[in-house]
Amino acid sequence: MSGPGSMLAQPLRRPSGGRIAAYAGLLLLGAVTGLAGALVQAGWFPGGLLLALAGAAGLFLGGAQAVRSRAGAVAPAAGWMVAVILCTAGRPEGDFVFGAAGGSYLFLLGGMALAVICATLGLGRQPLGPDVRLGK
Repeated sequence: MSGPGSMLAQPLRRPSGGRIAAYAGLLLLGAVTGLAGALVQAGWFPGGLLLALAGAAGLFLGGAQAVRSRAGAVAPAAGWMVAVILCTAGRPEGDFVFGAAGGSYLFLLGGMALAVICATLGLGRQPLGPDVRLGK
């Protein structure tokens, strides 16, 4: 996997079927987490909001650790974003999931900030194994 040049100069490799299935599962899990967080954050205001954001952050970082790439954090973040955006849309009857309270805005903005932070902190192309030190 180590070749000459930077990562941008490397040829693109097609992901395996298992990796694609993992990304699809993380996307679906992100959507479920976004829907659950949208319902919980307003139920128990300070604790529910913290619980929803902690669950989202755990999923984003866990996805990056499981797949060992930043895309493992982006996939559940995309599913979370789609679910939350769909929850913000009102129905023809006038019903909606999010109210105009500050907790809803904190959930939306905080979740997006966590997605960016976790995707940035996710594992990049780091060498693994016992040979990673230069002296060996």
